[in-house]
Parts: sequence; structure tokens; C-alpha cells
Amino acid sequence: MSWSLTGSYAETCSCELMCPCNLSFDHGATYDYCRVTLAFDIREGAIDDTSVDGLKVVLIADTPKVMTEGNWKVGVFVDQEASSDQFDRLVEVFGGARGGPMAGLAPLIGEMLGVERADITMADDGLRHSVRVGDSLMFEIQDIVPFGKEDGRPIRFDGMFHPVGGDLTMAEATSSQIDAFGIAYEAKTGLSYASFSWAG
Repeated sequence: MSWSLTGSYAETCSCELMCPCNLSFDHGATYDYCRVTLAFDIREGAIDDTSVDGLKVVLIADTPKVMTEGNWKVGVFVDQEASSDQFDRLVEVFGGARGGPMAGLAPLIGEMLGVERADITMADDGLRHSVRVGDSLMFEIQDIVPFGKEDGRPIRFDGMFHPVGGDLTMAEATSSQIDAFGIAYEAKTGLSYASFSWAG
């Protein structure tokens, strides 16, 4: 049984700019917790023989200050357009049961707060990336172009440990309203990735 997914990604968390957790999971968050939303827009994908093209998945987590301590609380939203079969297979992949990048995070999860269907929209407009999940959450982040950088290219991390990839673009939150599965926070920082590619 094999699977592959490609698409774009956006995240935002409660840490101040720059998030210490993105530097390394064993660095403490800005506050006594890290609350983070991970949003995946799957452009093309297949899990076994099931196409998941065009579907979206959003995870929200509440973690301890030091993420490697585990006991994460996690809730998952799956695109309401997904069929029952697509839904089940996406939950398997994003829950780590199918291996791949999310399997590395699965041991850190102490409590699953639930899995729900939702109307999910994601948009990329140059340096700006927006995510909306029903009435539960919305955020917008903007990639950071360093002062004096005349080519307009945003700054990227290279070599980080992250399920999506090791070279994500640094961003800051420009707006947010996040309250889902009992996790509420103001978004301050973020990451984006124009094209992630997973396989298992």
C-alpha cells in the first residue's frame, strides 16, 4: 500500500517572531506553551488507489513549552468535500498510521481532541497566505522579505526539522481568529511552503 501527496502549506503559532520551536523542537517556546495550526492544500495525491486531489487538511495543536516533552493535544479538520473513503485515508496519513513525516510526530501526541469535517479554504497570493476553516479559525500570514533585500525574495530556513520540509519560508501573522477544539490563541508568527512532497 503506497501513497503520495504534493501541495502547498501554511502554518501559524502563538510564539513571538521567530518561533524557537522552529529552530529546534527541544528549544522552549516563547511562552509556557506553543499553540500551532498546520494547514495543507493537497494539489495532487493518491492513497492506495484513492485520489485526494484538491482536498485540504488542517491540524491544530496545543503543546508544552518544550515540544519534545510530548503530551500534545491535537484536533484535525478534514475537507468537507472528502468522501468517506478519502476522509478515512487522509486521517490515516495525517495521523501517522501510514508512515511518512507525520509518523515522526505521532509519539508526541498525548490526546486526540477530535476529527471533524469542515469547509476549508486556502489561498496563496504572492507573499500572502490565508487559511479559513468554517467559523472555527482563520489566519493570514505574510512571508518576510528582509530589509534591504532588493530582489524581494523572502527569508528561508535551511536545515530545520519539520514534517513538511527542511527549508520553509519565514512569515509573520497579519491577522487571526483561532478557537477550535478548545484551543484558542492569537497568531503571531508563521511558515509557508510553496510545494511540499510526501510519500509513504
